[in-house]
Amino acid sequence: MRKPLRRRSLSMTSLIDVIFLLLMFFMLASSFSRMTELPIAARGAGGAAAPESKLAFLKLGPERISLNGKVLDLEALEAALRVDFGQSPPRLLVSLDPDTSSQRLADLLVRLHAVPGLQAEVLG
Repeated sequence: MRKPLRRRSLSMTSLIDVIFLLLMFFMLASSFSRMTELPIAARGAGGAAAPESKLAFLKLGPERISLNGKVLDLEALEAALRVDFGQSPPRLLVSLDPDTSSQRLADLLVRLHAVPGLQAEVLG
């Protein structure tokens, strides 16, 4: 007659090692990604702009930017706003081309955030 096979208990060591390695991988992977917080505010019904603020129109495409019809690049945008409007920053209306990526819009908003007092509205 055969002896009944006795089951060995499973060792948890290898499972714990795998979980630890996965945890370390995800912790390291998340520490290398760059996070940026973009301030986006919705204007309510009573949030009209000040009457003395100037109005500027910016058209954002995947490859080009135009400010009031003048084509420029993203790096020159902040300087162009300061030269054209001086100490009183304009109320900026931003129009997006249909094929503009969200990353391109985020890059623009980061640049516009550096201009103090600028009010930017993205047209939808």
